[in-house]
Amino acid sequence: MATISFQGVGIKAMSACVPQQVVYNKDLGYLIPEEEIEKTINNIGIQERRIASDDVTASDLCYKAALRLFEDNGIEPECIDVLLFMSQTADYRIPATSCLLQHRLGLGKETLCFDISLGCSGYLFALSTAFAYASMPGINRVLLLDGETFSKIVNRHDKVDWPLYGDAGTATLVEKGDYGDSTFMLYTDGSGEDTLKIHAGMRHPVTPDSCVEREREDGNIRSDLEVFMDGMDVFNFAISKVPKSIKRLLKETDTAIEDIDYLVFHQANRFMMDFFVKKLKISPDRVPYCIGKYGNTSSASVPLTISSELAGALSGEHKMVMSAFGAGLSWGAAMMTMRDCKVSPVIEY
Repeated sequence: MATISFQGVGIKAMSACVPQQVVYNKDLGYLIPEEEIEKTINNIGIQERRIASDDVTASDLCYKAALRLFEDNGIEPECIDVLLFMSQTADYRIPATSCLLQHRLGLGKETLCFDISLGCSGYLFALSTAFAYASMPGINRVLLLDGETFSKIVNRHDKVDWPLYGDAGTATLVEKGDYGDSTFMLYTDGSGEDTLKIHAGMRHPVTPDSCVEREREDGNIRSDLEVFMDGMDVFNFAISKVPKSIKRLLKETDTAIEDIDYLVFHQANRFMMDFFVKKLKISPDRVPYCIGKYGNTSSASVPLTISSELAGALSGEHKMVMSAFGAGLSWGAAMMTMRDCKVSPVIEY
């Protein structure tokens, strides 16, 4: 476990962008027996999702979110010192997508840029990196762009994964200021690598056979270039780790659960999040949900939830906990004070 504390840096502004195309889980009769669709929707809590068109990438959605953030906050591109791009669905393997976004957004050539790739926990890990850079002398503003287009790496005949995932891009501006203390507690367990995985890659080189869709032992159809998830293993992992990590964070920061204004979870599964709420004994009205209309947007889900559900609600001072978990296995929780954070409403592209 890594425990990292910061002083004098925080989140100034946030924004998000989702694709215009809406798909409805009620229309999954080709994949799930009609009599089971309503039960499936109730269990996962996802009525609809946004799916990017073939020519729209995660970086496109992040680009639009960044433009909205700049416009709504009077930010000039030249004032960004560091650009981080967090995604598992980058434009290319080479070059880094952050470099493309630097040029596209008109950031200065002195801007430090690099990509980060992790699972659904990625936003917290990337945010801790943004806070670390913003704490350094000579660095004043860090732009964190987190976007995913999982619809491009999930087979539409995979009845476990396809009903879950949606696409989104987000922008978070981190800067120096009077933000108080922030604490991140981050964890990793690589022994769970097979729980959520794309098999083909460097260790198992891509061949023509990698592209062939096959029915697997679990009855789902996918190629080796598409995501496999063991849903039960992920569920057991999450319910065993997430509440404990939040309780440990509260203890480390000497904070009572009643003092938390908002607890924002990675939007993985409604049943799972409801379990967390009961386990932690926090009032449900302090836990925003956007999973019903956007689905599981992987690493982008925490900032998307804030943009979707808390736009205009973070003026003044609010204590917030963020919690996320995913492939790796990796998970974590963070506590910070949000002071006059400008959250723009979600836009479409």
